[in-house]
Amino acid sequence: MHDSPADPADPGATSATTARDPFDAAEPLGHGLKQRHLTMLGLGGVIGAGLFVGSGAGIAVAGPGIVVSYLIAGALAMLVMRMLGEMSAAMPASGSFSVHAERALGRWAGFSAGWLYWFLLVVVLAVEATGAAQIAHGWAPSVPQWAWVLAFMLVFTGANLAAVKHFGEFEFWFAALKVGAIVLFLVLGVLAITGWLPDTEPVGLTHLSGDGGFLPHGWSGVVSGVLAVVFAFGGLEVVTIAAAESDDPARSVARAVRSAVYRILFFYVGSMLVIVTLLPWTAMRPGLSPYVAVLDGIGIPSAGQIMNIVVFVALLSALNANLYGSSRMVFSLAERGEAPRALLKVAPGGVPRRAVLASVAFGFVSVLLNLRWPDSVFLYMLNAVGAVLIFVWALIAVSQLRLRRLIEREAPERLVLRMWAYPWLTWAALVAMAAVFALMLADGTARPQLLWSSGATALVLLVAGVREWRLRRSADAAAGRGARPPGAG
Repeated sequence: MHDSPADPADPGATSATTARDPFDAAEPLGHGLKQRHLTMLGLGGVIGAGLFVGSGAGIAVAGPGIVVSYLIAGALAMLVMRMLGEMSAAMPASGSFSVHAERALGRWAGFSAGWLYWFLLVVVLAVEATGAAQIAHGWAPSVPQWAWVLAFMLVFTGANLAAVKHFGEFEFWFAALKVGAIVLFLVLGVLAITGWLPDTEPVGLTHLSGDGGFLPHGWSGVVSGVLAVVFAFGGLEVVTIAAAESDDPARSVARAVRSAVYRILFFYVGSMLVIVTLLPWTAMRPGLSPYVAVLDGIGIPSAGQIMNIVVFVALLSALNANLYGSSRMVFSLAERGEAPRALLKVAPGGVPRRAVLASVAFGFVSVLLNLRWPDSVFLYMLNAVGAVLIFVWALIAVSQLRLRRLIEREAPERLVLRMWAYPWLTWAALVAMAAVFALMLADGTARPQLLWSSGATALVLLVAGVREWRLRRSADAAAGRGARPPGAG
């Protein structure tokens, strides 16, 4: 189902493409994912170390205003997911937004979105594997860090090579642990704020109004906070990739998107509100988990070790989800002729094993670069994907603007999930993304990521353009040969 609708004026259109229904949702992959798997994947895929540890950097620059920063960043993520959910419910595909971009904008857009996202996942995968190995090495110093990395990669490669339902079960329980940890944190936090915990007094609004006020650095601090936290919402997209392997892709993705975006916003904003209410924001330090600081402050024993376990689970969960998402994305690219056709081999259980192994292989390369050259080669790779998520989100928004009209004209019954206030909120999201780019360019810390990511994006677009030109040239040549007058030799 990954072929684009044929354009009669497109010399590159093939008979197979012309015959294919653009709304046909048939997939050669397995269909072992259940609704509970997708719901928890949507919740757990975005809850990672960026929240449990990285949020400290946002609090340090925005103070209590980090709550507003998360509201702004979360609202943008919600709009993007609503757009993606609308398209995925109408046109389920294992390539998700890459397929939608191809249908809406052309082969170059599908190629670019797919390969950029694949590169993002396999590079971030190395960060997750290395981070989990560092925690495990702290628990068992006799086992070298590289051995932990190897063990994690082998375990999750095995899980992804097995039937998709095993991946779903792995991710379901990982996500359940993370969600449970946040719910428990919120309950303990509210009890501490109200003074209902033993040996605690109600804290009131002292930390929200004191220490420089709610916006100690003004609105510029809130803006800096948005830059610090917006990328923590990456990972929500995987649920729309996974929906293609459920029994009822259209309904499953609609339900998963509806439930995930609201609950995630609640978890993120609720957590930040508890943290800045219980502790002075000046006590936060980048790199140190504010969750540990809160649990220590309310007298929870071994808070550091508890959060180490939670972060460890979060990293392994993200590793598992990213390996899954990268393999399905490159498989979808191969289906559409944008990646080697050898990756199309599907095992009897409906698992694209060669696509899994290809993603794992590059993941191993990324891990080795991270272990050997963390501050040089791998740092450049990490910077190259730093802003890719916003590029992908922009392609999703532009694709939704065009596909919505197509769906309304040709299959309006497939719009089981609709984007709010179309097209105005879609345009508002695009303006917000442009603002994020401008802010990154003006910020000395974020600028290198934007420039490296822009370079990586430009390179992929160049390759896509060259491929498009060569395909059209070949098609023109073939058309010329077929147009010779009758009787020509």
